Amino acid sequence: MFSFFQKKIFLIDHLYGLVDMHNHILPGIDDGAKTVEDSINLIKGFSEFGVTNFVCTPHIMHNYYPNTPETIQNSFNLLEKELQQQGIDNVSIRAAAEHMIDDNFEEILETNNIMPIKGKYVLVETPFLAPPLNLERCLEKVKSKGFFPILAHPERYLFLHNKLEKYFHYKNQNTKLQMNLMSLCEFYGSKIADVSFKLLRKGTIDYIASDIHNSKQLVSLKEFKVSRKNLDYLMPIVERTIDTFY
Repeated sequence: MFSFFQKKIFLIDHLYGLVDMHNHILPGIDDGAKTVEDSINLIKGFSEFGVTNFVCTPHIMHNYYPNTPETIQNSFNLLEKELQQQGIDNVSIRAAAEHMIDDNFEEILETNNIMPIKGKYVLVETPFLAPPLNLERCLEKVKSKGFFPILAHPERYLFLHNKLEKYFHYKNQNTKLQMNLMSLCEFYGSKIADVSFKLLRKGTIDYIASDIHNSKQLVSLKEFKVSRKNLDYLMPIVERTIDTFY
């Protein structure tokens, strides 16, 4: 007899080997980890369920987090040194950035001060309520520079929620879409979670990552359970993320 009460599964049990290509674990550089100790605790927490490969992506955001390749590298060096001192040698970290498309982004792009992932992917974000006027132009400029733009957490952009066709517009224009694990966990609310699962079912999402900022989010991730059906939608994206960014 069919049961409406299908067993749910801990999501973290199926994330082994994931390359977490969007997170805020670098210390003291944005709204993520505040100290090296915070960074290490987050890394150890992820290691418990087999996530040991991180692309660190602090914000570059004009007037809020005006990071540069130099400030990011300095923070990265602090974390790398602490990992070495503690003998944590099963973890891989790389430095990149999450770039806000704002009034300074084009200047950063033109002066080659962006921080790409693997030398060819540029992680970008926009404000949540309304798109920047230069969004389309900036995405095209990223591509004209020989990079692939990745739009971070598109499920969180409220201006897209009633325009699902826009997600396919970006995909058709060779912009990749990266979903947050925290969105699935309802950390940002049930509406964001609903949109996230809808995008998964429609095959819209290219990559998945944590976008982790703090230990509270990590606890939510560890406690989250997902249905087998939704896990089936999610696992190809996990595998694609590993294949692309390992």
